[in-house]
Amino acid sequence: MADPKGFLNHEREIAKTRPVEERVKDWNEVYQPGSLLPIISKQASRCMDCGIPFCHNGCPLGNLIPEWNDYAYREDWTEASERLHATNNFPEFTGRLCPAPCEAACVLGINQPPVTIKNVEVSIIDKAWDNGDVTPQPPERLSGKTVAVIGSGPAGLAAAQQLTRAGHTVAVYERADRIGGLLRYGIPEFKMEKRHINRRIEQMRAEGTKFRTEVEIGRDIDAKKLRKRYDAVVIAAGATTSRDLPVPGRELNGIHFAMEYLPLANKVQEGDLTVAPITAEGKHVVVIGGGDTGADCVGTAHRQGAASVTQLEIMPQPGEERNANQPWPTFPMLYKVTSAHEEGGERVYSVSTTHFEGDEDGNVQWLHLTEVEFKDGRPEPKPGTERKIPAQLVTLAMGFTGTDQENGLVEQFGLELDQRGNVARDGEFATNVPGVFVAGDAGRGQSLIVWAIAEGRSAAKGVDRFLTGVSALPAPIKPTDRALTV
Repeated sequence: MADPKGFLNHEREIAKTRPVEERVKDWNEVYQPGSLLPIISKQASRCMDCGIPFCHNGCPLGNLIPEWNDYAYREDWTEASERLHATNNFPEFTGRLCPAPCEAACVLGINQPPVTIKNVEVSIIDKAWDNGDVTPQPPERLSGKTVAVIGSGPAGLAAAQQLTRAGHTVAVYERADRIGGLLRYGIPEFKMEKRHINRRIEQMRAEGTKFRTEVEIGRDIDAKKLRKRYDAVVIAAGATTSRDLPVPGRELNGIHFAMEYLPLANKVQEGDLTVAPITAEGKHVVVIGGGDTGADCVGTAHRQGAASVTQLEIMPQPGEERNANQPWPTFPMLYKVTSAHEEGGERVYSVSTTHFEGDEDGNVQWLHLTEVEFKDGRPEPKPGTERKIPAQLVTLAMGFTGTDQENGLVEQFGLELDQRGNVARDGEFATNVPGVFVAGDAGRGQSLIVWAIAEGRSAAKGVDRFLTGVSALPAPIKPTDRALTV
């Protein structure tokens, strides 16, 4: 145990963010550099090393949280990094992007603010990189087996790294021009600078993983031919079909999916573009959708110089305390103020868009909405609450409905889908096609980054067993696992 009285002697303290007026002028991460290390030992000491560490169950990866908390408390960063990497391939990703269901499950959180697990995690991995503790781990021998991984998001990268380290020859296919999937083009730079992805890619290259960019399976390469070329295939293409809003005026110019808007801003930061073709500069911006992707649109619009930003959510505003139907240690739906919301804008709850109104040139100018109330679980318009708000740029951030079925991948492989439109799989993450496996959002549906990595690791074990008959790779989850986080 780190410190038997740590949780009594120290209050919860989290990473400090840079002043709003400073950070909205650039695209760097919002946190003050170096603000965590002076406090992280005390924060790690708050871990009680519980007899039953519910944080393990809250984390799909089964992270060994009390163990690396103890090492962080003692400032033994090398051992802390070793225990952290035992269950997580990319803790610098989860330490920045995961909503931390482990903290919601922390036993201390029953009657006190929980341990800052996420901050401890990112401190350990950043220190490990600084100290040179993160090095390539190439396999001792090759199996002679080949694996293709379709998609380079967190699920695909995790599966690829595990399979490469198991001795298989792995090639990752990515349809975009850079590796990273939504980590690269869906997550704004101010949430995670892309240098974190780049150095992991270099580590994986040094281990032997091959990367093929600007190749879309189903269009550029027939899926059946890919299956013949490799001994096994892992589909980790994500759930990239955005949920649309079929209301009058949807066809107007200036209404875009979030995943049309956000990648362009990231391409500016990559140096590919000088100015984003879709920009919020000088415009009244409306973001439809109250989740993390919506918040990403809000923060991006601020940095592009929007005249105003309004975020709409059909659900009621969550409370700041747990509801009775979301008891500890489940992951509660609470009112959350992200760094993007701290920077300004208005959030409007319990409203639904009725239609859009444009000018004579076909450009959106107004969004008409009405307040709603839920009856028998369905939103019903409240008469007399209709109004309109200015909207010269609208981003639709209402989630995703499944994997892409237009590029031919599903049809060419002959994959079966489940009733939710995801690629169906069994307990080994295998699809109905022999030798073809699926991991991440493509099989699970839209979910969290920590689930994606856990699925990638688990699918890798299924592939390894398929290729060799046995597998020593860890498998954090099964496809049916719901744990305490969903």
